[in-house]
Amino acid sequence: MNRPEPVFEAPWHAELFALTVAMNEAGHFAWAEWVEVFSKQLKHDGLSRELNGGDDYFNAWLTALETLLTGQGISEASLLADLKQSWTEAYLATPHGQPVRIKSTA
Repeated sequence: MNRPEPVFEAPWHAELFALTVAMNEAGHFAWAEWVEVFSKQLKHDGLSRELNGGDDYFNAWLTALETLLTGQGISEASLLADLKQSWTEAYLATPHGQPVRIKSTA
């Protein structure tokens, strides 16, 4: 029996998609607002190179979500940058196959 192709190329793509949908469903922003910001980001990123629909597409998705969150005052850019740095450090220090855990700074 043939297995269907995965819908998402990487787990983080699915997680980012799910996070965006959950934030919309929780009322943090309207889907139309999301579409507008994401469309602008895709257009911006696609001007310099052809997007392949994988990581580059979801990097644009992440940038658009960060733009929406900071633009609406849901989060601050510096907080998102700190979280991204903490996650990167934790990811690089985690042995392959183990869950990534960010150390609490509190």
